[in-house]
Amino acid sequence: MKTKNHSEVSEFVFQGFSSFQEHQIILFVVFLALYILTLAGNVIIVTIIRIDRHLHTPMYLFLSILSTSETFYSLVIIPRMLSSLVGLSHSISLIECATQMFFFLGFAITNCLLLAVMGYDRYVAICNPLRYSVIMNWRGCTLMASLVGITGFSLSLVQAVTIFQLPFCDPLIEHFFCDVRPVLDLSCANTFINDTLTLVISLLAITAPATFLFISYILIISTILRIASAGGRQKAFATCASHLTVVIIHYGCASIAYFKPKSENTKDQDQLISVTYTVITPLLNPVVYSLRNKEVKNALSRALGKNPFLSVTERTERP
Repeated sequence: MKTKNHSEVSEFVFQGFSSFQEHQIILFVVFLALYILTLAGNVIIVTIIRIDRHLHTPMYLFLSILSTSETFYSLVIIPRMLSSLVGLSHSISLIECATQMFFFLGFAITNCLLLAVMGYDRYVAICNPLRYSVIMNWRGCTLMASLVGITGFSLSLVQAVTIFQLPFCDPLIEHFFCDVRPVLDLSCANTFINDTLTLVISLLAITAPATFLFISYILIISTILRIASAGGRQKAFATCASHLTVVIIHYGCASIAYFKPKSENTKDQDQLISVTYTVITPLLNPVVYSLRNKEVKNALSRALGKNPFLSVTERTERP
């Protein structure tokens, strides 16, 4: 039980990467380069999907929303982190911290749920192709995307409000942004209810969609293996490869971050994990979908004028 005798703080101070003091300029350059690549990659993905009519399908609608969400997700965290690395701003008010946490969690949860919706799209396309256009109509897709966003930001609002109703007596955040666990560690009150709520939200945002995706891909793989031709099986697997790669990276990092026992927490380990899901993961989304997705590569080639004579079959072929 934490003591109730405390002097409440009005702002927090990020400790950031203080243990890497002599390397902070190098870290700044590396993170800035990764951030620019992330922005450029996601903007290219969204632009290509918007201008190429061959990508005006539910699958790429969800991909463009994911890329947009990833862009804002990284925007919430990385610019302030970069400013801290060069000594411009180490402090943050409670209101600003709560706002950062709200948007960070909102976009993070939205991304997790959106990946599940994208998995459902793949399931319908492969396991029920004759009804694909009926089930995945534009009205239904818009509704699913809206529900994902509303759910993500509703859960993040509940989390942020309950955390910032607590009293805080330690101003030093041993982290580079206002993540849930580092902020809760600064509270003078008992955080059992908040810890329980964090677990429940993690189960809803990570475990539930991951379980749904696991079941979906079992059914997808079972259907693919029943395809008679080797070429057909290869094409079906290809349409899932990019999405499955991003799913494993997203849910893997999130699970390590939010299901690791508190007793195993160390500052350096937590920061390394956080760098993975705040800096690296948003970059991997456009990289994976650019390098592993034939339709996106073809669309990019058409946009650059390098391969304008691709056949209609090659452009639009789907299982």
